[in-house]
Amino acid sequence: MSTHYLAAGTVGEPVANIAIFALFVAVTMVVVIRASRNNTTAADYFTGGRGFSGPQNGIAIAGDYLSAASFLGIAGAIAVYGYDGFLYSIGFLVAWLVALLLVAEMLRNTGKFTMADVLSFRLRERPVRTAAALSTLTVSLFYLLAQMAGAGGLVALLLDIDSKAGQSLVIAVVGVLMIVYVLVGGMKGTTWVQIIKAVLLITGAALMTVIVLTKYGFNFSDILGSAQDAVSGSTNKAVAGRDVLAPGAQYGANETSKLNFVSLGLALVLGTAGLPHVLMRFYTVPTAKEARRSVVWAIGLIGAFYLFTLVLGYGAAAIVGPDRILASAGGQNSAAPLLAFELGGVVLLGVISAVAFATILAVVAGLTITASASFAHDIYASVIKRGNADESAQVRVSRITAVVIGIMAIGLGILANGQNIAFLVALAFAVAAAANLPTIVYSLFWRRFNTTGALWSMYGGLISTIVLIVFSPAVSGTKSAMLPGSDFDWFPLSNPGIVSIPLAFVLGVVGTWVGGRTPEDPAKAVEMEVRSLTGVGAEQAISH
Repeated sequence: MSTHYLAAGTVGEPVANIAIFALFVAVTMVVVIRASRNNTTAADYFTGGRGFSGPQNGIAIAGDYLSAASFLGIAGAIAVYGYDGFLYSIGFLVAWLVALLLVAEMLRNTGKFTMADVLSFRLRERPVRTAAALSTLTVSLFYLLAQMAGAGGLVALLLDIDSKAGQSLVIAVVGVLMIVYVLVGGMKGTTWVQIIKAVLLITGAALMTVIVLTKYGFNFSDILGSAQDAVSGSTNKAVAGRDVLAPGAQYGANETSKLNFVSLGLALVLGTAGLPHVLMRFYTVPTAKEARRSVVWAIGLIGAFYLFTLVLGYGAAAIVGPDRILASAGGQNSAAPLLAFELGGVVLLGVISAVAFATILAVVAGLTITASASFAHDIYASVIKRGNADESAQVRVSRITAVVIGIMAIGLGILANGQNIAFLVALAFAVAAAANLPTIVYSLFWRRFNTTGALWSMYGGLISTIVLIVFSPAVSGTKSAMLPGSDFDWFPLSNPGIVSIPLAFVLGVVGTWVGGRTPEDPAKAVEMEVRSLTGVGAEQAISH
């Protein structure tokens, strides 16, 4: 098969790439429209009628969690930095143990539609719901930022779109498709898109892994050796001196970079248990047992996928080479598509690219429905209408919110275009870990925890994380920053988790002590403890 290298480092045939992607969009749109026929109640729209089994939900969670960062960002990070790039995979996977052991079953038993249902169960409802909804919207926007940035870079590589204006247009198209999925299908349609996408993504990654291993006689040591040789022979001075088989290529240069690694690890490991779009998936199953099963399935699938990224990342370094990866239109994020083209030409590239696009679409749809459901259920129905909004009004407000969030995500995605998306997702994890996890843990396990503690923890974690991100090298002061022409970074770390996460836990304790004069309803605390541990009184499956 002839090799096609187009302008701006584009690979493959743009017509073939877009045709395969259009086919995926058409098939999933049919699935979404069929699923939407049963969306008759708010429970149908927000939680898919709680009609998904543990394995189905586990596959959907894997589809939700294995974002563009997992496929494009991590493979690229391993290809360029080696061992240090794989640390993202380790952090993302280990985080599921925290979710399984601490929150999955208890959240399913205590909540109804959103994370705020749990946090406001025994606390003062309106202020806590407001804080939880704001946190949900912020985390969702940070995550959307990463997915949209991935869309821009991928399309630049595949469709010969070199201009920022052209990439911005593509990001807008992805945003519009995302809005349509959510408006039409709700959680049920979005879940089926995620299941299809998870199967395609894991199958595609497995296929590429087998081809790479076959090329080297199933000798992983040969792949590692070839990757190190490719890096050593790089013409890029910053890359040529790296040892990609040992720690330190990205995070070992000095004490600040080592602290950056610890901060990143904290954010990754603790962030998953506070991600609203992941937590919301636990409400789509009928029982707590199915919630546990779904997490076990998710851990198995996600773990296998991250092992594939190790082979794909080092395989890309060995076969494609870091120079070509970094010189391509998509930068680091193009490692997996470039590897696919080397292994299987235009056809495999088109399939893998369509899968990557599907990954972006499915994840942004899940994020959007989570954010819009949180606003409709928590802010509109519970705070503005004080619980007097009917279900049809909640669904209508949710759909309007989805459009607004989609427009915001398009704007932010255009701003973040070109950033490494694994790194951008890590920022979303830092916000989730600081703003949500302390309050979730305290609400479930500490009976004395009160509203003041919850508000101090959520707002303190949220504000401190965002302030530190804004004034970090991630936003300004470096060539790779979001605003490379500006310089207002006074916080030395790119990820603020090492400061903001412990601060949020401490603020929860201090706030509870300060607000101790206004104790919460002890009966509610006992009810929450019993319900979270046993499931008595929890939402049941809805049959049609």
